[in-house]
Amino acid sequence: MASLQKADAVRRTRAVRLCAPEVAIDRRANGTLYLSSPHQLGPYADRLTDRLVYWAETAPDRVFMAERDGDSLRTITYRQTLLEVRRIGEALLKKRLSAERPIVILSGNDLEHALLGLAANYVGIPYAPISPAYSLISSDFGKLRHIVNLLTPGLVFACDGALYARAIDAVVPPDAEVVVTRNILPRASLFSDLVAQPTAAVDAAYASVTPDTIAKFLFTSRSTGMPKGVINTQRMWCANQQMLRSALQYLQDEPPVIVDWAPWHHTAGGNHDVGLVLYNGGTMHIDAGKPLPGAIEETVRNLKDIAPTWYFNVPKGYEALLPFMRNDAALRENFFSRLKVLWFAGAGLAQHVFDEWKDLAHRTCGEDIFFLTGLGSTETAPYAFGRMWDAENSANIGLPPPGLDVKLVPLDGKYEARLRGPNITPGYWREPTLTAEAFDQEGFYKLGDALKFDNPARPEKGLLFDGRIAEDFKLATGTWVSVGPLRATFIAHCAPFVKDVVIAGADRDFISVLIFPDLDACRRLALDLPKDAGVADIAAHESVRREFRFLLDSLAKAATGSSNRVARALLLDTSPSLDVGEATDKGSINQRMVLRHRAALVQELYVSTPSPRVIAIDER
Repeated sequence: MASLQKADAVRRTRAVRLCAPEVAIDRRANGTLYLSSPHQLGPYADRLTDRLVYWAETAPDRVFMAERDGDSLRTITYRQTLLEVRRIGEALLKKRLSAERPIVILSGNDLEHALLGLAANYVGIPYAPISPAYSLISSDFGKLRHIVNLLTPGLVFACDGALYARAIDAVVPPDAEVVVTRNILPRASLFSDLVAQPTAAVDAAYASVTPDTIAKFLFTSRSTGMPKGVINTQRMWCANQQMLRSALQYLQDEPPVIVDWAPWHHTAGGNHDVGLVLYNGGTMHIDAGKPLPGAIEETVRNLKDIAPTWYFNVPKGYEALLPFMRNDAALRENFFSRLKVLWFAGAGLAQHVFDEWKDLAHRTCGEDIFFLTGLGSTETAPYAFGRMWDAENSANIGLPPPGLDVKLVPLDGKYEARLRGPNITPGYWREPTLTAEAFDQEGFYKLGDALKFDNPARPEKGLLFDGRIAEDFKLATGTWVSVGPLRATFIAHCAPFVKDVVIAGADRDFISVLIFPDLDACRRLALDLPKDAGVADIAAHESVRREFRFLLDSLAKAATGSSNRVARALLLDTSPSLDVGEATDKGSINQRMVLRHRAALVQELYVSTPSPRVIAIDER
């Protein structure tokens, strides 16, 4: 492994074929901009399983997926995957499953989940992977019940019957078959029995799958707190993978090897990452770790053993891995040994984290590693924008790929992003009103995000995320507050003491915030507290409050006006609730729901004489 020779040495970037940053713009008299790639999207498969068939013939003995089982490793090759998919597909055909009676998967990432999903796709039966949190963390099963009632499943799968027994008993209707991998339930059958000898029926079913066939339903949050079922067709998935392949051109030369924990009930994990591997004939090592204390160690273990060529994580994951990367040279050297691209998505990455990762890569291998990102949604399959070049600003999301048309509509000093292309959902399952509201008169999907150019004079330099349209509000003075950028600025300024923040101030005279503190970081400010001190004790400690008062004051001094000046703050001593919709299962905050369910705390921020809990500076 080469090491960095001199600080002033000419920096080299590891050779990777990527698309050039180009964009065509059509400017209309009303200020609307239409953006597109100057290149055409190449041909793509009709069905994602076409790529499974292709790789089973072209590279039959290449490992498609691998998963740790204790100290051993379970693997499955492309040839074995196709054989099992056909056998399971034959068994599924006998169960009268369809879009009206789809498959619901309650558990997380494993080989059985992958095989069942691909088998369903192979024979044209939609499936819906559901967040395990709705079964294992939720206390009332409200979201899970809503989803099951909406889908009316014919078959429900879970990896472990005992683990998911309460959820199954609570919400799965009697007419739905239950299948588990282990710890069988009285009403369930085993996954190992879900096989049949393939006949002409499975071939006929495969041939009948079209680009418009529904591949899966993916559930995403909305302001009401109840998930909505996004229809994902075969066309969406395949077109999106071809868009990604045209941008990350090196995938055409080298099948990716990835170590990935991203949950498959999210579009990033289940569509982007699984699709990236299958479409390009790569290998996925299923990572059982998560970016959480006590779970990130499993990710570290895997990354010490397996050197990825492409690595995805969410910002919290990169933050959680940093201490291990700093302190473990063997981990760093293996991780960067053949890595071509780092990729983050799902939220904004703090600039200092972005910079440190790039520095770690250069110091470890003497080369710069591309640290790329993009923007999309469940409705876009998900890739819609991508930055395929090095940038100083971590917030640059890049440009649209070939095949996707973007409309930027002027709105209150911003551009609202709307999208149209083969990767866009046809709508929400069994919710026609919601579907109609999601599209404009030209058929563009309303993404709900605001964007702006990194350099208006050089649009090919890419776009910046400028917040969620629905989160922005006006102060009583009529001044607009852009919540997304302010939230990112606040978290970066208050690092490492803030996990997340909710911005308040609609129709008020000034901005206030509700802070979800990082307890580990805050505890280091309150050294005299006992180790078993609770959240409320930490939040109330004078050293913690003093630090936040200083941070609030220094941030206010850098503010340019009332639109980004935070005058009051309150440290929360309870975590955001999954059941009432304050948080999604992936840990992101629903701003509206937090403000709604904690309205009394918001009111406390705005009384004329603040309570002792409120941290305040001069509002002017």
